[in-house]
Amino acid sequence: MDYTEPQFFRVMQYAARADRDVVDMVSGNPDWDPPEGLRDGLRDYAEAPADDYQYPPSVGLTPLRDEIAARRGVDRNRVLITNGAGEANHLAMTGGLHHFDGNEILLTDPVYPYYAGRANFVGADISFVPVDERNRLDPADVRAAASDETAVIVVNSPNNPTGAVYDADAMAEFAAIAEEYDALLLSDEVYDHFDYAGRFSSALHADSDHVVATNSLSKTMAITGFRVGYAIFPPEDGPTGALLERARTQHMLTNVTGSRPAQYAVLRALKTTSPDYYAACRRRLEDRVDDFCAALAEVGAEYNRPDGGFYVMARFPGFPGSFENVYELIDEAGVAGMPGEAFGESRRDWIRFALVTPRVDEAAQRLANYFE
Repeated sequence: MDYTEPQFFRVMQYAARADRDVVDMVSGNPDWDPPEGLRDGLRDYAEAPADDYQYPPSVGLTPLRDEIAARRGVDRNRVLITNGAGEANHLAMTGGLHHFDGNEILLTDPVYPYYAGRANFVGADISFVPVDERNRLDPADVRAAASDETAVIVVNSPNNPTGAVYDADAMAEFAAIAEEYDALLLSDEVYDHFDYAGRFSSALHADSDHVVATNSLSKTMAITGFRVGYAIFPPEDGPTGALLERARTQHMLTNVTGSRPAQYAVLRALKTTSPDYYAACRRRLEDRVDDFCAALAEVGAEYNRPDGGFYVMARFPGFPGSFENVYELIDEAGVAGMPGEAFGESRRDWIRFALVTPRVDEAAQRLANYFE
């Protein structure tokens, strides 16, 4: 697969040009409301004094970093607010390549295409480690693939696209492999609030100087347009402390800083949102997973029931997950998903569906009608 250009937009643009109604199950844009505290924060910010309309600190608003640090059990100085989790991942990847001796990035197959795209963009050598039959990355396979050339190992839990969730033992093993080969473990934890199995554990719990954890509020609060993410780097006074200083500098040179009103509103939401909001979001997604998987079973499709996140991968008999077949589903069934071949080799026969639409049941019926 060519990862030099974004693959999602190929499908989204094709669906937009279709001459029929299409249920969008391509992108991961939540379809529910953000917390009310976020709206309150924006309303209040509109009346803020002129000074509050100027640059915030490049590393992020101090109270927001304090709040994130308290929730993640780390020192505030380790927290860098970024332009979404995308920038956080980019800073960690490039930092790992710069700091450690190797030039290889180990990625999971299937892979979230933007990881591979970033690795291509920075000129890294890329190796893929296929998941097992349970759609999980086996630490033993990662260890077998790692070498002295490995600079960065990327893990995403809960995973996009497989829905796999890694527990504390697995994350500790991934961190240990990074330490053994003097590499960086980059743990993207953006779907951490969507853990249905109760298995999720942050890589930060491994307490390793070879771990950077990244996250954002985009999925958690249904605010993908706000672009408030963060990275938690190893302590600055530790053996890999240079990672943090380099990330701060690269962030400042690229973005100067992030959006002040967006950070202000996110902080208000973090402080005022009840756990009930997050629980309701999880229940909504679990119900959609139940309904969609039941519909897939009725038409004889093979599917993975995700342990986390909000994506389902399905394989239809005699209908591999190519771009051409996805385009056919758009034209003939009115449902847009992502082709498995966009995520790598190991699940190229599958199609990934994002369940962040209130039309999940309608999409399932359209698929059932098409494949009957």
